[in-house]
Amino acid sequence: MSDKQPPSIVVLGGGSAGWITACMLHHRWGGPVTVVESPEIGIIGVGEGSTPQLKALFDHLGIAEAEWMAACDATYKLGIRFNGWSERPGFESYFHAFPGPVDLHTEPGFTRNVMLARRGFKVPALPDDWFLAARLAAEGKGPHPGPAFPFAPSYGYHFDAYKLGAFLCEWATARGAVHREARVSEVELAGNGDVAALVCEGGERIAGDLFVDCSGFRALIAEAALGARFLPFDGNLFADRAVVVPTESVAHYLPQTEAVTMKAGWRWRIPLTTRVGNGYVYSSRYLADEEAEAELRAATGSMAEARFLKMKVGRLEHSWTRNCLAAGLAQGFIEPLEATALHIVIATALEFAEAFEEGGFTAQHRDRFNRQIAARYESVRDYIVAHYRMNQRTDTAFWRDNAGNQNLSDNLKAMFTAWFTHADIAEVNARTYPEPAYPAMSWYALFAGYGTFPPLAKMQASPPGVEVADVEAARTMLAACAGNFAAL
Repeated sequence: MSDKQPPSIVVLGGGSAGWITACMLHHRWGGPVTVVESPEIGIIGVGEGSTPQLKALFDHLGIAEAEWMAACDATYKLGIRFNGWSERPGFESYFHAFPGPVDLHTEPGFTRNVMLARRGFKVPALPDDWFLAARLAAEGKGPHPGPAFPFAPSYGYHFDAYKLGAFLCEWATARGAVHREARVSEVELAGNGDVAALVCEGGERIAGDLFVDCSGFRALIAEAALGARFLPFDGNLFADRAVVVPTESVAHYLPQTEAVTMKAGWRWRIPLTTRVGNGYVYSSRYLADEEAEAELRAATGSMAEARFLKMKVGRLEHSWTRNCLAAGLAQGFIEPLEATALHIVIATALEFAEAFEEGGFTAQHRDRFNRQIAARYESVRDYIVAHYRMNQRTDTAFWRDNAGNQNLSDNLKAMFTAWFTHADIAEVNARTYPEPAYPAMSWYALFAGYGTFPPLAKMQASPPGVEVADVEAARTMLAACAGNFAAL
């Protein structure tokens, strides 16, 4: 491979992860890209959510919303509403918003009141009152303001995962990428241990310089052929199953994902234009599959066919092994509570491209890249673990055991210590996670959203002379701002 020319790339596996990576690398380098996809692989096609990183991807590729959203049954997402994660009165539900420029005016008041509440003072500290996205979502409004209002919130999307992959396949092949439908029977290694080619049934050999493993949990190249080590997260995260059922679409949807607690996990509700996606993420240690299905049907009223998914929760020790980059489920999986799957896919492709280019299309910066991606996974994992560890439910063994889980990283312990000792969360977050997956605002929203404050009996009125942020002023301001946005 020349150090002046981009590599020829072979991607094993399509789907959202495979085609996102193929699109990004082909768009960036313009070199040959071939995606090998088996037509026999089953398609789940569940509704899926994203972070604002997906919008950044489409903007980067020059794909307009009008071009892809209708093709993928997509809707807007301004954040996630968490229902039932706390039994503390007044905190049974909270909204984790994607932050935007308007929030720069209200977030300081939120953090001030949260600091006071952590010290035992009765002040308004529910996240919903302080962020524009929460207001817009509650009113069923979209993220695009009228022409007289210059500040748009950050937002993501809900979409059909299968249709997104199909759309990106068409987009990429129209620009020169090659799509091969074939079943791979062997990963051929060169004498130096690199991947030389994928060998298909019938003997066809597809060679390349760089291989991207998007073969799902099987990880046929990175793990099976190259021996990359998988690091499980089952001690940190108990959920290992999901059951999904659709329900009928609704005429008017709220631009939010709902995460609702259940007996042994939680269920998502994701509105698409053609249906509503519902899934129950649960632990097989606490609940049998048929019990999970019955509980999900009781909650949704759906009589549609149920599909079960087994989740391999964890990550590869190294995302880049020899001349193979693992992406998507082959790289790792952290349960979908904060919709981080495609976020990590996009970040992996972007950071890999930068490291590969900086090293003259060599593996010079492979170790640095692997450390960065590992740190990103650990950061996301810790934030998800915090949802479970700090839950304030006591009704089932699943929730009680999660609240008592001591298998925590040192970084997460540092965040907990900072919260309960009234330290500056922003400073500790920046020091603990040099490349944090979540800003300080997200940690504040999580802890405050649960009402993680002293017991109600010990809360007292704020003393004279202590400045308390005016929640009514924040509500009034956000209401005025929301008037510039139209209902969906």
